[in-house]
Amino acid sequence: MLKRVSWQRSQLLYHTQPRLGREGLNLLAPATPYVCIGLFQDAEQEVDLAYCGENDIPVFRREVGGGAVFLDGEQLFFQLVIHRENPLVPDGGKLAFYRKFLEAPIQAYRALGIPAEYREVNDIVANDRKVSGTGAAEMGDYYVLVGNLIVDFDYEMMARVLRVPDEKFRDKVYKTIRDNLSTVKREIGTVPDRDELWSLMAEKFTDMLGPMEVVSSIDQAWEEEVDRLGERMLSDEWLHRRGRRRRAGRDIRIRAGVEVRQRVHKAPGGLMRATLEVRDERLASVMFSGDFFFYPAEKLAALESSLVGVRTDEVREAVARFYAAEGVESPGVSPDDFAALIGS
Repeated sequence: MLKRVSWQRSQLLYHTQPRLGREGLNLLAPATPYVCIGLFQDAEQEVDLAYCGENDIPVFRREVGGGAVFLDGEQLFFQLVIHRENPLVPDGGKLAFYRKFLEAPIQAYRALGIPAEYREVNDIVANDRKVSGTGAAEMGDYYVLVGNLIVDFDYEMMARVLRVPDEKFRDKVYKTIRDNLSTVKREIGTVPDRDELWSLMAEKFTDMLGPMEVVSSIDQAWEEEVDRLGERMLSDEWLHRRGRRRRAGRDIRIRAGVEVRQRVHKAPGGLMRATLEVRDERLASVMFSGDFFFYPAEKLAALESSLVGVRTDEVREAVARFYAAEGVESPGVSPDDFAALIGS
């Protein structure tokens, strides 16, 4: 149980364990804030690097997938490194792995009076809001599970460090994160003693994994491996390696089944943009913009409202019905273009 460590060690420690052939559970928190991006992401596309640089917020690329997240000492990390042949590893693939090992933080939340539950693929939710960010990776012969107990969260900073197309989109991201991610403080109205929280997480993981040796510092071999790996993972070359290229637009996953998306489509009648909140592939909110023409102009807001609740793969039919009912004209922009915009 290492508790408070430098932000660099909060990532490098679990990355080095598979390389050293070591299983273990790390319980720790970063001493200072930073942004962490997923293995396959493009740092320049995902994060406002200029803002982070101006405000001394480091950015780190982990070897675990998932999205960009703002991390600080209000999030208590758990990092489980376990050999793939360990008899504790369940059969049944990644879902079985998540379902089993996320039970420990779920029980910790429940002990605090928070009705946490597992939701596929890798979310812990309570009262229909995400309460822990988790991820898993394979590193050599080892499986790695990382996650956090979120004591409190800086929603504004999370929205600020992301690179977004415009401030309206940022406002939408902030609101959606606020609506869909919660914390211990928000759920129970108070912040428990940190030592009690560390002990609670240790207890719940011990119930699952069995007795473990408690270590409060790292040995020389581990220290040397942290330094060696840090030379690569803290370099600009590693941070700026290109991730998988995305479609036109922007997707930010808030929790399982909830995303904020921006889409761009070039129709014959002009450039179209959409800012969307999508829940289980149904539109929860819609905002269109662009340089196209739409008559009567006031009907565009009505079209946005009419699409709430529509499946993303049924947009064309819904728009066509609206056009027919409302007598809409949009030169060079058809229901097919709205379908292409939202589904692009």
